[in-house]
Amino acid sequence: MEFAGLRKHCAAITRISVAADWARMAELNGNRIVMIANGAGARQAAKAVDAARDISTIVSTGFCGALDPALGIGDIFVAQSVQGVPVSTPQSCKVCTAGALASIDHVAQTAAEKAKLRTTGASAVEMEAAGVQVRARALGVPFYCVRSVTDLADETFANDLNSALREDGHFATMQILRSAMKDPVPRFRELVRLRRRCWTAARTLGDFLADCRF
Repeated sequence: MEFAGLRKHCAAITRISVAADWARMAELNGNRIVMIANGAGARQAAKAVDAARDISTIVSTGFCGALDPALGIGDIFVAQSVQGVPVSTPQSCKVCTAGALASIDHVAQTAAEKAKLRTTGASAVEMEAAGVQVRARALGVPFYCVRSVTDLADETFANDLNSALREDGHFATMQILRSAMKDPVPRFRELVRLRRRCWTAARTLGDFLADCRF
């Protein structure tokens, strides 16, 4: 889903066989790119980098949670640093917010946790960039991180997403649905709302990445 918006800007999209859940090669603005998705978390993201070949530039991309109250759904966040370590930033004519990114090993589930992360100076939070950053440093290639917001700073998830996150980086869908049945009105509404937000975020993310110069 995170690549849905970008794929609309690509040509010659081809499935490739690598050690990752999903991978495509494509042409974007005259350049060859490889899009790889491999589940949530730093470990799975690092494996995605390992699966790629002939890397000259790495962009960690996808969704994020807002820590800065000014960030809205579908807003683009460009990391200037990940876990306090500076990273490269792309050039673009499109509007975005730039700042520090917190990259943690779980979903930031509550507004209270987001507020605590905000005190570190971070403006957004996600789960993969730290793992990708380590691989990029080892390879000696430029590293960028561009994200789109799917949940707000003052929101607490009604669904316990962390308990449903498996070792392979995938969320156990049936576990989430069974848990949602215990309090169906707010939890199912949240799932529908989150899916709708993800489509919005994918669209804005694709439009932004297609305009970027890395």
